[in-house]
Amino acid sequence: MLEQAFNGLVGGAFYALLALGLAVIFGMLGVVNFAHGAFYMLGAFGAYMLLTDWGVSFWVALGVVPVGLGLIGVVVERLLIRRLAGLDPLYNFLLTFGLALILQDLMKREYGAQSQPYPRPSALSGTVDLGLFSYPAYQVFVLGVAIVTCLAVWYVLSRTRAGMVVRAATERPELTRALGIDVGRWVTPVFGVGIALAGLAGVLAAPMRAVNPLMGSDLIIAVFAVVVIGGLGSIFGSVAAGFAVGLFTALANLYVPALSQTLVFILMVAVLLWRPAGLFGREEGIA
Repeated sequence: MLEQAFNGLVGGAFYALLALGLAVIFGMLGVVNFAHGAFYMLGAFGAYMLLTDWGVSFWVALGVVPVGLGLIGVVVERLLIRRLAGLDPLYNFLLTFGLALILQDLMKREYGAQSQPYPRPSALSGTVDLGLFSYPAYQVFVLGVAIVTCLAVWYVLSRTRAGMVVRAATERPELTRALGIDVGRWVTPVFGVGIALAGLAGVLAAPMRAVNPLMGSDLIIAVFAVVVIGGLGSIFGSVAAGFAVGLFTALANLYVPALSQTLVFILMVAVLLWRPAGLFGREEGIA
């Protein structure tokens, strides 16, 4: 059971990283970024292309790919998202949905629909003795990186002035504007950081999961459910819900396998019926 629970925490690490980026983007822009899964897929393919085309190692890709995708996210926000900012949020949802399809088809055209292998780094190819059981070193590394990243984002948001402005603009945008803070100037870098987090998750996923054009679409629906469970716009809630859903899903796979694939949606429905704002979301404006 403990080993399966650890599996769940590792799976929850990907949920947490993706949900963290989605929560920040939604809170700041009010945009449901359906292309988030596509950028996660691009993160995995970025690591794959660097290795196969230029021989760049996993460790270099782990730093280069998220930064590169973050810059692409900045361009996307400036050229596309911002143009629809004053319209109904549905327009940006449709825009990001179309962008996701375009990115998937571009990868399909270049690499086909089959999965591409990506080797684990040799330094993390063994196992780690956790006392009660041994566990693959790479999975331990993934969990550690996800925890450190979430803590780093928390520290920046809670202990720096820029982070406090971003957090206030994410969770209380109207009040932040009323205090005279220009929320608009923070939108572009925050969108880029959210995309970079998706790219980081993609690079981490490459040695564990099949690198294919549909890997993001297979995951993003569950990640949206995680964000809803945690509370739309709630940064802490998204991270906590990500790890919790991963843990519950893994345990369900052990005890009630028939529900393991749908548990996240069952939890989402239950939370919405009990608390429509999500576990850590705000109740204001909810009838």
